[in-house]
Formats: sequence, structure tokens, C-alpha cells
Amino acid sequence: MTKQVKQLDRVIIRFAGDSGDGMQLTGDRFTQETASFGNDLSTLPNFPAEIRAPAGTLPGVSSFQLHFADHDIMTPGDAPNVLVAMNPAALKANVDDLPRGATIIVNTDEFTKRALAKVGYDSDPLSDGSLAEYKVSQVPLTSMTVRALADFDISKKDAQRAKNMFALGLLSWMYNRPTEGTLGFLKSKFAGKPEILAANLAAFQAGWNFGETTEDFAVSYEVKPAQLPPGTYRNITGNLAISYGLIAGSRLSGLPLFLGSYPITPASDILHELSKHKRLGVRTFQAEDEIAGVGAALGAAFGGSLGVTTTSGPGMVLKAETLGLAVMTELPLLVVDVQRAGPSTGMPTKTEQADLLMAMFGRNGESPVPVLAPRSPSDCFDIAIEATRIAVKYRTPVIVLSDGYLANGSEPWRIPDVAELPDLSVPFTTEPNGDDGEFLPYRRDPETLARPWAVPGTPGLEHRIGGIEKSDGSGNISYSPANHDLMVRTRQAKIDGIARDIPELEVDDPTGDARVLVLGWGGTYGSIAAGVRRVRRAGGTVAQAHLRHLNPFPANLGEVLRSYDRVLVPEINLGQLALLLRGRFLVDVISYTKVRGLPFKAEELAGVVQEVIDRV
Repeated sequence: MTKQVKQLDRVIIRFAGDSGDGMQLTGDRFTQETASFGNDLSTLPNFPAEIRAPAGTLPGVSSFQLHFADHDIMTPGDAPNVLVAMNPAALKANVDDLPRGATIIVNTDEFTKRALAKVGYDSDPLSDGSLAEYKVSQVPLTSMTVRALADFDISKKDAQRAKNMFALGLLSWMYNRPTEGTLGFLKSKFAGKPEILAANLAAFQAGWNFGETTEDFAVSYEVKPAQLPPGTYRNITGNLAISYGLIAGSRLSGLPLFLGSYPITPASDILHELSKHKRLGVRTFQAEDEIAGVGAALGAAFGGSLGVTTTSGPGMVLKAETLGLAVMTELPLLVVDVQRAGPSTGMPTKTEQADLLMAMFGRNGESPVPVLAPRSPSDCFDIAIEATRIAVKYRTPVIVLSDGYLANGSEPWRIPDVAELPDLSVPFTTEPNGDDGEFLPYRRDPETLARPWAVPGTPGLEHRIGGIEKSDGSGNISYSPANHDLMVRTRQAKIDGIARDIPELEVDDPTGDARVLVLGWGGTYGSIAAGVRRVRRAGGTVAQAHLRHLNPFPANLGEVLRSYDRVLVPEINLGQLALLLRGRFLVDVISYTKVRGLPFKAEELAGVVQEVIDRV
């Protein structure tokens, strides 16, 4: 049977099922093959916080959304063109996100009366007409998988678990995805379980063959590779990019990397990844708690290493006291906060931007630290290097504010040429710097105000360290009011001075006559950029800028804000950057906020931007 191949410029697919159905693995494998094919892509994994959420319930639904295209894209997409629903809960939790005409592939084996009732369906949506506006393909995925594996020496339960591979094979056929990477992955994953390996390979092939031979799918689709700038690319998540950036920062600075960390969602993958790289001089310490993790990292910095600790919002609270110690001792320390929805435990697997004010002010006393935020998964690599540069050059702790969306989401990353990366080496102090041949641990560099960094054990450079106020120059304990005032102001001036050493804020204003500026920070970049694109395509005139340095702000930020009649600031919090901008620059910015645990949709932001333009 000859089947039609239809060309598309982009597709948004969402895999959804129970948290035990392997939707994250299925989505990840489809993503990896899509990346190897050369499409531009963006992903949004969305899963429960529980290790095994209640089966067949709405809170237990796990999904993975992938947007891929033959051109550059900015977001995982607002609404899926295709939903793969493994059970009634997956359908009910996601159907409202679908546009009219979307394709739904349903695993009919799971649509039993009991399963329907568990999620509140009074009737079967596959037969009651409620899905009439969609293209519904009813496929008995579970039973077909079990039949395909009937000759394998595995249990029925193990056979049923392979249904995600059947679905992956079917979708891989539908969209002409490569298969070599997935086959290699399965061979590696199940190398010690040959029968399970053979079963998964057979399930994947059965799904592919079903698409090839059934009349239910008369059309397959092709999305050609995107025209990306020349270079070598790989798919990368934000957490993996930060890990690689930290390793690069270590190599570029000539400092051994030490990570002191306590596992916490969604930052744990950084610890997992860095633990694999001992051969690159990386040492990882899984501490007994958050306080021990940051304390060990600060101790490593005192000993001459690049000290790093990773966490999320609840852990930041616990690390605050040691961060204050790092400010007082003026040692380079990198703190990566992968933000999640709060307060308290909150929603551990959902994204948020609500830790900005804590990063700025969440310590006792006047304890300023630089704060940076990546704007995309791949930008996490560059931000990690920039954070390293600032930390070692200015002898200061630096906070990096990633978030759950960036951490777990992925996109193509152009692997940089090593020659393009900056030299971050900073020599340790090895000789006394005092006029009388003594060592003054708080005698500062006149340009950066950084104090010398002397490795403990260096002859003649013995010095005090601790949390009690230091005397200017000598570093001796001091309770002098005048000295304390001087040291507080000096530490603040050191951080403020970093503004001279970072790029000015770039504004994307193609026509130069926009009256409205949309200003964002962190992981909202893609949604804002996609929304701005929509407004411009509709004939609107709007400017866009995005902050990666949040403390200090770029030197020209005030001038930029005053150049526009209205400044719109979208945030996934209750307006924290807006509060800072109003207080610092006395500009009445327009705050647009949501705290749903999800990124903004481009269509939503486009509507908000247009409303602001219309009111000017």
C-alpha cells in the first residue's frame, strides 16, 4: 500500500500517560532522534513529584511535549498538534490544551469503565461524540504490544511495560524520525538483560510496522532540518549545560572543581552529571544536608578550588548563613539555584521564578552578591562560565538562578570552539603584599576591590578567616564602628563595580520607533520572544530586551527603561523584578505575572503586549 508523505514546517507532539508509563523516556528518545535529524526543537517535560503517583488518576499524569521545526523556534509550543494518550486520565488532563482538528492517538485498552470512572468520565469519550472536533485514532497499544511479544520469555507485565516503545515506533514512522539512536540506546540500557532488550526492540519495530501497514494511518509527515548557523550541534538540557559550563569554568580558570551538594528536585541532575567526570578533576560530595553541602564547597574555595553548590528554593533558605560567611570571607563560591514552585516544598517538579528577591536580599546584614540568570537551556553553559569569571575575578559568591523549565527542557546547542572561550585564570597570591613584608589578606586590588586569594599553607601568608567583621587591610577582628561602615560600603562597591565589566543591555527594536518595551529575565525569554514575534507579524511595533545580569544590573538599564513610554515585565512570580525596577529607577513598569508552575504561552503574551500597545 502506497502512503502519502506530507510536508510540514513544524509539529508539536505531547506524550501523556501514567508516571510509570515511560512518557519521559519516550519523549526524550523522540527528541534525541529529532535533534540528530537536524530540526530545531524545544521541549517541556511535565511530571508529578511523587516517585510513583497513583495510577490512572489526574495527579498521576506525566507528559512530555516536543516542538520541532524546519526553522528557528523559541518555545515548546502553546498547543499540541498531536496528543498520545495512554489512558483516560492522560486524555482528560490534556484535551483542553488541544486546538480544533488536532490528532489524538488513544490507547483504547485502558478505556475501561473503572478507569473512566476514576477520572470522572460519566461516559466513554471515544464513543459519546465529545471528541468530534478532533481526529481520533483508536489504537489498542497495550494488547498489540503483548501480542507482538508473545514469543518472548517475559511476563505479561513486562510485555505491557513495553507499550511506550510501540508508541515510539509508531510516532517515529509517522514523522520519519531516525531510529539508530534509539536502537543503540536500548542495546546499552538493557545490555545485561538480553530478553528484555529483544522485547523492547521488537515492540519498537512492531509500532513502526503498524504505522507502515495499517490503513488507520494513511499519511506520514516530514519536517525538514532547520537552517541553523554552521557548527556542530547536540541536544542539551539546562542542567546538563550548567554541568558542562562548570567543568569548562574549572578548566579555563585552572582550578579543580568541587561540588558540595544535597539532592533536591529539580537540581539533582547536576550532581549526577558532575559525578561522572572525575577524570577532569571534578570532585563531588553528596552531603548529608544542604548546610553541609555549601559549607564543604566554601571550604574547598578557601583551599583553592572552584567551590560549587547546587540546590533549589528550600535549600537556598538553609544555605543563607554560609552564603553570608562567603560574603564576609570574600571567597569565590558558585551557588546554582534551580528554582521551583513554592513556598515550602511547594510543587517540586513545576517551574517558577520566585527566588529573585531571596537571591538579592535573603541573608542577614548587608551581604550583596552578584546574581545571574540563563535565558535558555543552552545559555546555562555560558552563564556558568560567566559566573565563574565573576566569582574568581572579584572574590565573591555568585548566585545563578536557573529554573525547572530550563533545567529539564532541551534545545540544540552549538558546541563552542575551545579557542572561543575566555581565559579565566587568576594567579594565587604567593608573596607578602604589606609594606613591612607582612601579608595583608584584605588589601584590595584598586580596580576590582578584590582581596588576594592565598592558598592555606603558603609560607608567610598565614591569615585569619571567619564570620566576624574584619579590619580593613589586616583582616584582624574588628568591632570599630568606622571600620564596619567602611567594610560594608567597600563590599557593596565591589559588587556595584561589576557593572563596568558586563555587557550593556541589548534591545531588539528593529524599527527604532517602538514605544513599548517588553523586558524579561531568566527562563521567560523564549515565551516573550515568541510572543513579540507574533505581535510584529500582525503589524505591531514593540521592542524586547532580556536581563541575564540581575545584580548588578547592566549600566545602561535605567537609560533603556526611560527610553520607552511603557515597559511590560512578564514574570512567573508576583512581580519581583518589577519591584526592583520601580525601586531602583523610579519607572512605573507594568507587571504581568502568573504562578501556575508552567511557562507562559506565546499567544497569551502576544495578547498582553498588544493590549499595552493599544493603550499607549
